[in-house]
Formats: sequence, structure tokens, C-alpha cells
Amino acid sequence: MPGTDADGMDPGIQVTTLDNGITVVTDAMPHLGTASLGIWVGAGARDEGRDEHGISHLLEHMAFKGTGRRSARRIAEEIEQVGGDINAATSVEQTSYNVRVLGEDVGLGLDILSDILTDPAFAPDELEREKNVIVQEIGAVMDTPDDLIFDHFQERAFPGQSVGRSILGTPQTVRSFDRDALATYLGRTYRGPRMVVAAAGAVEHERLVEDARKRLATIGTGQKPALPAATYAGGAHLTARDTEQVHVVLGLEGIAYTDPQVHAVQVLANVLGGGMSSRLFQEVREERGLCYSIYAFHWSYQDTGLFGVYAGTDTGDVGELGTAVVDQILEVGESVTETEVARAKAQMKVGLLAALESSGARAEQLARHILAFGRLIPVSEIVAKVDAVDVAAVRAAATRLVGQARPTLAVIGPKAGLDPALAAVERLGTLSQG
Repeated sequence: MPGTDADGMDPGIQVTTLDNGITVVTDAMPHLGTASLGIWVGAGARDEGRDEHGISHLLEHMAFKGTGRRSARRIAEEIEQVGGDINAATSVEQTSYNVRVLGEDVGLGLDILSDILTDPAFAPDELEREKNVIVQEIGAVMDTPDDLIFDHFQERAFPGQSVGRSILGTPQTVRSFDRDALATYLGRTYRGPRMVVAAAGAVEHERLVEDARKRLATIGTGQKPALPAATYAGGAHLTARDTEQVHVVLGLEGIAYTDPQVHAVQVLANVLGGGMSSRLFQEVREERGLCYSIYAFHWSYQDTGLFGVYAGTDTGDVGELGTAVVDQILEVGESVTETEVARAKAQMKVGLLAALESSGARAEQLARHILAFGRLIPVSEIVAKVDAVDVAAVRAAATRLVGQARPTLAVIGPKAGLDPALAAVERLGTLSQG
């Protein structure tokens, strides 16, 4: 749909599909002098083979370490010379490469992003240095239990699967990768039909399309290999460590982002632990004083998801905290009120609309919609779906989550806190340990 406005979207949004399948989408914001630009790839840690654990993240790092015509230093200097910044991120199912520049420098930004994806040097000395940097990053996570706990949670929920493995990899796997491994993974997964060039702010659509057509012409046209379906297992992952607090994540299998109930599940998460007025915050922190931080979350993937609660507490309070959390999970579906649902929906809508005041958030949303749904979704449609969630829908979502699978529990802390945490969640189901 070259040069056409996307159906139902703001008239400033235009979409074009290139011959090799890459989608170019722009959101013109005339009042801005800067632009946020990125290339999003529908490939991430979940696309890794067993012997590729961590290669997606390493590839993202190596993108900035030089190309056939730019050194790592030149990449940094060129973007910062025009006042811009450059960054990237790897997630379970996507990877993104982003710049923010003045509108007049969008062409330079795309040239740099295209260069690092189509002609990376993978110089051996740079590769060895960056592998060491990532090993240090892995070490930093290992020293941060409130980060590490989520890796354990994901791994136990989906054992033996790429969707359950940490994004960073392990020191052993990271150190094993060479130039050929990176090039093979790049060629297999970075394919035109799963790539989006998205920009918002001071951007001209037709100019960006022509630049993308020239600079990304070498990207392959075929689809990347299909992902195996995720298989949720659940269970307990208990780690004894001499920490000040016991860190706990308790959860259940969630749902995919394409599932019709996804907005109801998100409302449920907000009611349960989405803010200071949520049930968990009020009951566990305000009424009982059992923790400083507690919240609920829902992560959606293309065919599954994870719904959970995180909290950190003292060893002596683990049992009471776990019991209180389970009580709220079991009760919320039966007793959620219209007032709670309305408040959660209002929070969600404000968060959505406030984020879209940023050009970076706009560009990211456009790219993610295309990769996830194959189309752009107007904000009005999202708001309408949130508004349509009522008490009955939230109760149905709660019943579905609690009833469909075994729970997943991850705990890191002093040994004295592990068994009480395990015992407290028995009412949600049997927890095999691994």
C-alpha cells in the first residue's frame, strides 16, 4: 500500500511495503523538530537454537561495533556529531535498533542503522571484547536478585525451551560464538517480511521509503523459520542465597497478545497489583506492612503469556505474604467490583495516551502492531476494547487463569524463607521443583 494512509489511523500515518517485504511506516508530527527512527525485527531470543543461547543479544551488541565502512568509533561520532543518540534492545520475540535525531538528519540515521544490519564487520577483536562485556552483564544480573528472579521464573514456566531461557545467555554459550555463528543467525532470522522501519516526528514518508529501498535492498525476502509452540509447565525454582530479602515471583500461564481476553487479563493485573489503590498494595503493604515493593504483571507472547506477582520481603514474613497473595489471586475473580474495574481501565488509558505523546513511543507502537498483528491498530480501537471490559469479563479471565494450569514459583533468599514460600502457594496447585 505505497504512500497510503493506514485505514482508521491518524492522517499523518503512512505505510509502504517494499519489494523485499520490509514495511516502512511513518507518523508525521509537524510540531516536532526531531524524529525517532528505528528498525524492528520480529526475531529475538525465542528464535535461538539450543546452541545459540544469547546470540540474539550478542548480535544486537555487535551491530554497533563496526561495519565495512564505519568503525565502532565512527558510528558513535557520526550520530553524536548531529546531536543524536543510538540504542538497541533485545526481547523474547523482537529486536530493535533506534536513533533519535533532528528531522534533517533522518537520512543519516537510517544510513547508519541500515549499515549495521546489512554490512556488520564482526571483527574478531571487537567480538572478543563484546563477549567479555556481556559476560560482565550476566554477572551483574547474577548479583541482582530482583532481576535474576524473573529469569528463574520464566525458565521454570517454560523449561527446556528458548522462550524460557534468559535473553543474555550464559558465559559458556556467549564465549562459544564466532563470526560465522553470528552471520548464520543474522541471515536466517533478519528477513524482510519480519522487519519494520518506523519513524515518528519530523519525518517525510516518501523520502524515508526511497532511502529504505536503496539501503535495505540486500535484506532477504523469505520468512524466517517458524517458532515451535510454547509448552507451559510450571513448578518451583528455589534458590538459597544470603540476601537481605526473600524475592518471590508467583504466577500462572497467561495468554497471547492476539487472544480476545487479553485486555480483560490486563485489567485483572491492574486491579490485583497495578498501583497504590490495587488490592495487593493495600492489603500486603498498607494493611500488613509485609513489603516495600509488590506488583502484578502480564507478559504476552505470540502464543502464550505469563501472569504473575512480584514481592520482596523479610524471611520471617514470607509465609504470611505468600498466603495473602494467594488469597487475593483466588478472591479477585469472585469479588472484583465495578469501581475497581473502572479505575484500572482509566489507569490503562492514561498510560496508553500519555506514552503516545512521545515520538519514540509512537514509532515503537507502530512497529510492534505490524509485527504482532499484521496491521496498524488505531488508538481509538484499543481504547474501545479497554472500555468494553466489564466485571463479568474480568471474572471470566480470573477463572481461566486460575483453572487452566499449575502455578510457577521462583524464590531467591535465605534458606529459612524457601519452604514457607512453597507451602503458602499450595492452594494454587502442586509445585514440582526443578
